[in-house]
Amino acid sequence: MEEITKNEVMEDTAETEEVPHEKTVRLMSPTRMVVRRFFRSKLSIIGLIMVVSLFLFSFVGPLVYTEWGEIELDESGKTEYSISETTYTVNGEEYTVRQTTEKTLKDNFLAPPSKEHILGTDNEGYDIFVRLMYGGRISLIVSFIAVFLITILGVILGGIAGFFGGAIDNIIMRLCDILICLPGVPILLIISTILDASGIDAKYRIYLLMIYLTFISWPGTARLVRGQILSLREQEYMVAAEAMGYSTSRKIFKHLVPNVMPQLIVQMSLSLGSMILYEATLSYLNLGVKAPYAAWGTMINIISTNQDILQNHLNVWVPAGICIVIAVLGFNFIGDGLRDALDPKARR
Repeated sequence: MEEITKNEVMEDTAETEEVPHEKTVRLMSPTRMVVRRFFRSKLSIIGLIMVVSLFLFSFVGPLVYTEWGEIELDESGKTEYSISETTYTVNGEEYTVRQTTEKTLKDNFLAPPSKEHILGTDNEGYDIFVRLMYGGRISLIVSFIAVFLITILGVILGGIAGFFGGAIDNIIMRLCDILICLPGVPILLIISTILDASGIDAKYRIYLLMIYLTFISWPGTARLVRGQILSLREQEYMVAAEAMGYSTSRKIFKHLVPNVMPQLIVQMSLSLGSMILYEATLSYLNLGVKAPYAAWGTMINIISTNQDILQNHLNVWVPAGICIVIAVLGFNFIGDGLRDALDPKARR
């Protein structure tokens, strides 16, 4: 019998033994996980549909529906000319006298919905449907600009206050306290009066007022950023960044601020709804966009001086109110969805 060595047995075993296939596991990136959680929420999807629909309605709608302009009056029925003929007989001869009468009509004012005017006209003869679209542009643009500027100022000043602390922190926080104590509406009334006297175009007044709102609204964001950075600056990765000699700006805006972004994104989405309400309130109080330009708040302002429109012409002011409700609810739904999606404790 041949002697079988140990090496031969091991070689035979290695040839006959099957090597199992390695199972590969693909890890989901944090961004993809957040997106997946966001779209699992039905309210988030509803809010996104609301906001996207308003944007399409406000910015694409005027390009498609070009029958009327924002400040174009319907003068088709303002004046009517009627000709009457009277026949006289003088000395056996007949004379015909034609008389032209000019009659002023108001059928283009407060006109009901029709093919010519989808939602009718207001008390000045403007097409309500068109003014809804242009009013949405004002509300959405102003709100986004204001929230963006508020976030930028809050991140910069809050980041500096939270990182350095000490005297710099005290100065910035005391400035926040002063701005929070300012009476908003009385100052807006004063600024609006000054703008009236200066003769600034009514179309741009709302932007100047929102700049003031930005100036007094950034302390909330600054406090949020400061509080987060105070807890993050003592973490191990910040100690490592300090040991590697990174610059102050890099440590703040490269390592600290990105860790605050989830909270900022949620606050921005919720602030958009609040800012739209603020803009509508200013326009309703006649502090924002002035006629003949449109804003959702300005369109509702009509009912404050005309009770007949409030009771009998719902098509004049109800659509603007519905648009405001849709915008605020949409941004709030998106904010709630982002808050749940960015929650690291969420498992589903």
